[in-house]
Amino acid sequence: MSREYLRRYTNIPALIYLLSERKITLLDPQSWDDTNDSHYLELYREKMNLASVLALCFTRTTQTYHHWRIFANGSSGVCIRFERTKLLNALMKQPGLRLHRVTYRRLDKIGAKKPVIAQLPFLKRSAFKYEREFRVIYEGREKKSTKLDIDIPLSCVDKITLSPWLPYALFTRVKRTLRAIDGCGGLAIVRSTLIGNEEWKKFGESAT
Repeated sequence: MSREYLRRYTNIPALIYLLSERKITLLDPQSWDDTNDSHYLELYREKMNLASVLALCFTRTTQTYHHWRIFANGSSGVCIRFERTKLLNALMKQPGLRLHRVTYRRLDKIGAKKPVIAQLPFLKRSAFKYEREFRVIYEGREKKSTKLDIDIPLSCVDKITLSPWLPYALFTRVKRTLRAIDGCGGLAIVRSTLIGNEEWKKFGESAT
């Protein structure tokens, strides 16, 4: 059976924290760009009478220009590819989590049918459907919190892809630094060629 992956777009400081501490972090969604999205999560918190709702987002698709530009823009961006089963097994040891694919709905198709409260953290407008998001949320019932670290094994990290905007000379140094982290010597680390791929360029040059 082929492996299934979840990808997380973030930045080098967050990656170093994950690799060195063996933890993945859920945060308060109130700082998200999409206020529709953060509003739904706040509604869910209020309707469920929760102290806090934290979230962590992944994508189920391969790399796209959109993901790099929006979620990992600039030379410090990274994409962490996780083995889905290993990651989810680790996450599910944490009480209070809900894990689910996001459902995308068209504004002109929602009609009079009201959403179910339990759906709110996993609903987005159809304009975002290409993100193919998988979301993890934490329901804090006792006290308000803005962060939750969850222990994960390094074995669930399958591959690290560094930014396509990272100069190659810096890529080799960053790769060396990451592999110097305890336990990361054999980690697969590459640089994205999404916006500069020699094989693709040669294909065009072969036109007759």
